[in-house]
Amino acid sequence: MNRLSAGLKYGTFTTLLLWTLFPIYWMLVIATQESSDLFTEVSIFPRSLTLEHIFNIFVQDNYLGPLINSFIITVSSLLIVLVFGLSSAYVLGRRTFRSHYRIFKSSLMIWILLVRVLPPITFALPLYIMMNDAGLLNTKIPIIVAHVLVNLPLVIWFMMAFFYGVPGEIEESARMDGASEFMIFTKVMLPLVVPGIAAVTILSFMASWNEYLYSVIFIQSPDSFTIPLKLATLNSEQELTEWGKVAGGGLVSVLPVLLTAIFLQKHLISGLTAGAVKE
Repeated sequence: MNRLSAGLKYGTFTTLLLWTLFPIYWMLVIATQESSDLFTEVSIFPRSLTLEHIFNIFVQDNYLGPLINSFIITVSSLLIVLVFGLSSAYVLGRRTFRSHYRIFKSSLMIWILLVRVLPPITFALPLYIMMNDAGLLNTKIPIIVAHVLVNLPLVIWFMMAFFYGVPGEIEESARMDGASEFMIFTKVMLPLVVPGIAAVTILSFMASWNEYLYSVIFIQSPDSFTIPLKLATLNSEQELTEWGKVAGGGLVSVLPVLLTAIFLQKHLISGLTAGAVKE
């Protein structure tokens, strides 16, 4: 019985792993095959090896520009989200509000959750009108604001559980030693919730890096394209069969997210699970 259970467990794990990794493998196969081999019989193993598609997207399609644009937008929105999200989560998770402020706290938390629950398209029209009146369309600012709007509630709600789970004695001990509130937050509390910070960092990074909707709405110039928008234009009406370019572009776009996950993997798994567990 134990062997059967173990076999089912490992079989399920292997199936899920293959299901998850096969699209990436297939993208790698298409990106590294010569164009002539892509129109012959389909094979899960590459018949030839070449880097011409990846080389062409940088030389012919200026893929470096969208990479830089996506990096600037993603990092900028991520820094803003972490600064405001962590501080807000600390206050909401650790501070006890007076009775007449508790209703305000509850209402605020509901509104924060509501922003996350509503479809992203809901905020597109108000943001478009605001940014158009401010003359900021076709710049990175509207997209950064939109990404902050979408990711900030995730960071606040996710990190509240981590801050709430830190024993109060640690905070009181630091306060008795003369530490200011800012020192308690930065020197005591933040190091204790590093797994949570790692988790929300990679989740917010992925959401911003792969975001497509707001890029389509706010970007009007090819010079300002982000990675998802650039990938969507690689297969145009004039180039309906540029599968190698699309796969090569997708392969390159995966690397930043993959490197970020590898860099934070030590804290990522514990961060994704610890915040959901109550002791």
